[in-house]
Amino acid sequence: MSGTAHEALFDIDIRGKEGFAVGAAGDIYHTVDDGVTWQRERSDNSLALLSVSFSDTSVVAVGQYGVILVRNSEGNWRQVESGTKERLFAVDINNSGYAIVAGSFGTLLRSVDGGNSWQSVAPSWAGIFDDPDNRLGGLFDPSIYGVKVSESGRAWVVGELALIMNSDDQGLTWIVSNAGGSSEDGVSPTLSAIDMRSDGVAYAVGQEGFMLRSRDYGSSWEELRRVTHQNLLSVKTNSNGLIVAPGMRDIIMSTNDGKSWRSVKGLDIQTGWYGSVAIPTAGAGVLVAGNKGNIIKIK
Repeated sequence: MSGTAHEALFDIDIRGKEGFAVGAAGDIYHTVDDGVTWQRERSDNSLALLSVSFSDTSVVAVGQYGVILVRNSEGNWRQVESGTKERLFAVDINNSGYAIVAGSFGTLLRSVDGGNSWQSVAPSWAGIFDDPDNRLGGLFDPSIYGVKVSESGRAWVVGELALIMNSDDQGLTWIVSNAGGSSEDGVSPTLSAIDMRSDGVAYAVGQEGFMLRSRDYGSSWEELRRVTHQNLLSVKTNSNGLIVAPGMRDIIMSTNDGKSWRSVKGLDIQTGWYGSVAIPTAGAGVLVAGNKGNIIKIK
């Protein structure tokens, strides 16, 4: 699918053959055939939607100015109260209806009813980051850009200053497993996305090709050799060792769990940006969404 130069798709989520993509001006698209064809869906919202996630029973999209939309079984979208006006960057929901939303200036929200109601679950940010010279100031609240929720009810989020946190109690409390800081040498890179496999292997990506890997469900992390210096905006991995990370002017891919990598070439990948990736059913290729309202398939 392709749009105009002024359009953009910020997120795509596919499970089985069904999927959703969201973007600028409240654009929503729906597929039921592995992303081969897409149909536009309508809502009363015209604000940019930055993330979408769905489960067997719920579909939730979030975006600018605290907007949260929920889709019913008839395919109609309605806005629900989020309790915030902050920009919401990411959402993930599981089949039990548990969801986490991450946003600007430390915003963290949770729902346990399929996205119909939300509460703030942001921790105290004091003392989390390494800041010996108080360069961050006493009121620094990091923006949170990526979130992953498991079917078992665990959650992980990533954000500014290489922050990674996890929760084992449906978002009520958070444990910091990785955090950088600020010093005269500079600031730690921002992480923009995270994906966690059922075997406990996870990848988190961010600025200038920064990539971390965990092999123990996010309890500890190791930095990987940078295979690109472009900003990476999303990451997905599967049990077959496939890893795909799109970003600014590059999409990197590994088929052997990170032992080797290649840059995907073609179309406008080296001149544009792709901010989200989805892996449909086996054999359907990989889909990435981004600038110009494009959805492209990588075979």
